[in-house]
Amino acid sequence: MPKRDRWEERNGDSGAAPAPHWDEAPRIRALITAYEGVPGALLPILHAIQDELGYIDRRAIPLVAEGLNISRAEVVGVIGFYTDFREEPPGRHVLKVCRAESCQAMGCEPLAEHLQSRLGVEMGGTTADGEVTLETVYCLGNCALSPAVMLDGRLYGRVTPARAEALLVGARP
Repeated sequence: MPKRDRWEERNGDSGAAPAPHWDEAPRIRALITAYEGVPGALLPILHAIQDELGYIDRRAIPLVAEGLNISRAEVVGVIGFYTDFREEPPGRHVLKVCRAESCQAMGCEPLAEHLQSRLGVEMGGTTADGEVTLETVYCLGNCALSPAVMLDGRLYGRVTPARAEALLVGARP
């Protein structure tokens, strides 16, 4: 009999990925099943998971890999490649700042710096109170009204630091 590796010793199995045991597993499995047989199902499944949970929980990765008969590395690679996927829960509000060329030409960098300073977080971070996640995006399709931001899925154009402040005040309790 071949020598058992550390994984087998810890898990008492042949090395197959253990199914995560957490409350969201049934919901994740249902989403995977909904896309079963769809060509290129990985992206729609990951988007569905993020829509459902607000982010891609690391515990979903083995479920997705098993459901699609692909490696965990493939799933992790796709999550890491696309900047829209989050691996941590977002804040109650998500503020996306466009930093594409048109918005750069119209002042998005000073706006981004102001927001980072005001919120006390770097891009990609969430405020300590969990209220706001600040993200960079590259094109919101609102170039004629640059600089643009998106707050909780709603698009705003010609955003100045003062207007961003007003948006945040209106969103926060």
